[in-house]
Amino acid sequence: MSIPHFLHVCYNLSVPYIKRQQRPAIDKLVDPLVSRLKSLPLEDQDGSLNYTVTKIIKRLYPQKYFHYNRALGVLTAITHELYRRLIGPYEDSKIKENGDVK
Repeated sequence: MSIPHFLHVCYNLSVPYIKRQQRPAIDKLVDPLVSRLKSLPLEDQDGSLNYTVTKIIKRLYPQKYFHYNRALGVLTAITHELYRRLIGPYEDSKIKENGDVK
């Protein structure tokens, strides 16, 4: 699904959180992982993604409450970003298409 240009402008979908020059190295690692996860049966994708994210967090953050709290903050921010950038605009498009709840 292609995201309309106005959504990129309105929701700043350029992901400003890391520098552009850092993205290719990360994408090079993420792209094959996403391909692998997509190749799994649908019923295995969520568990495999959960495993992957949990393993990254366990390896990235030291075993201290301070760092676990940081990880929870990142995961919370991810859910908000997902809703703000993808789910909210999708719901808005469906409201325009089908009408709002009355």
